[in-house]
Amino acid sequence: MSDRLSLGHRLWRLLPANARRAGLNVMASALAPSPDLVPPAYARGLAVAGEVGSATGLGEAARSLAAGARALGVGGQTVTMGVGKAPQGAIPKEAALLLAVNAPSLPLMLARAERDLLRGRRIIGAWAWELPIVPQSWAVGRRYVHEIWAPSPFVAQALELLLPGRVRMVPYPLALCGLPQVEADARLDLPEPAVVTLMVFSLGSSFARKNPLAGIEAFRRAFGNRPDRILVVKLSGAQAFPREAARLAAEAGPNIRIISGAWPRARMAALMARADILLSLHRAEGFGLVLAEAMLRGKPVVATGWSGNLGFMDETSAALIGCRLVPVEDASGIYAKLPGALWAEPDVCHAAEWLRRLGDDAVLRAGLGGKARDHALAKLNGEAMRVALQANGVQPLMGGRGDVRGVC
Repeated sequence: MSDRLSLGHRLWRLLPANARRAGLNVMASALAPSPDLVPPAYARGLAVAGEVGSATGLGEAARSLAAGARALGVGGQTVTMGVGKAPQGAIPKEAALLLAVNAPSLPLMLARAERDLLRGRRIIGAWAWELPIVPQSWAVGRRYVHEIWAPSPFVAQALELLLPGRVRMVPYPLALCGLPQVEADARLDLPEPAVVTLMVFSLGSSFARKNPLAGIEAFRRAFGNRPDRILVVKLSGAQAFPREAARLAAEAGPNIRIISGAWPRARMAALMARADILLSLHRAEGFGLVLAEAMLRGKPVVATGWSGNLGFMDETSAALIGCRLVPVEDASGIYAKLPGALWAEPDVCHAAEWLRRLGDDAVLRAGLGGKARDHALAKLNGEAMRVALQANGVQPLMGGRGDVRGVC
């Protein structure tokens, strides 16, 4: 028996990766449960399912949506999901279920779920994507959800082409849920007089999309080797992407620090609190969690003026960098197979000009940071989530159907 399995496994590995992936999806789709065609009119509370423990954008999105649900008085119980694993966590009988899992992963995440997991419930998907065109592979998600929540107008417009009439724009309710606590004794080795510019990203999110080399170039054009101007590049995922990590390590200099590794949230919060400027010359963002946190902390943000981050920033509240749209080229393969897809090529000279202005003018930094905080608080205050819950008939657990707020 083991010989037969070993041979079968070897033959399976001989198939092209795309064929293996398609085969797994077909098998998972046959096993995954489906919701009722017509959802119940009302639900008592909301549970949130996803990779709630992962240090990824979707993991952070799941946690913020769950915290928002708790603050709005609709429960917010979490269910941990993973590929090849049965979902872990109790879902109240009458609760709606929010799946913070992107469409292509839903069959694999649900393949080992109980057959009645989605039955008798209103099922909502919380999806995020970074380009104006959504891959056709996302169409598989339509059978598992009654409605989609998109975190930005940019994502909503892209998803509407795939699921017309079933997409609602619901930003992550970050202002409603508070900011991560700052590590009190964090030793960051950043001299207090220096003006610190910060970039934060994961190499697993596509090196080309995050575009860190452009940010480094803009910083060098703005400040050269000035010791009183420091750029901190905080990255994660170096072990999985050693080539990209090596390219960044080679950019380190007297005033450019490349920091790799997974940090606790409190230490990351301390780094964000110490930063004077947040920089992101991304080519595309579905939302921009790091940018949103920086703005909520009152930090001036220098960012590409295109894609999902425009859902919570504008030219009055951030230094938006001009760009031109170019065909997508992505060596990672994540975004490279969508004919006609475009993303931004930000203007490095424009970014350098803004960095220089902000770096040399503390009053300008404070003013733009204050506007950033006010704007983000207004845009990410959970009101869209409250309205979306009401539209889906999700009732608070206590106090009727009113606006019940709480503390995350």
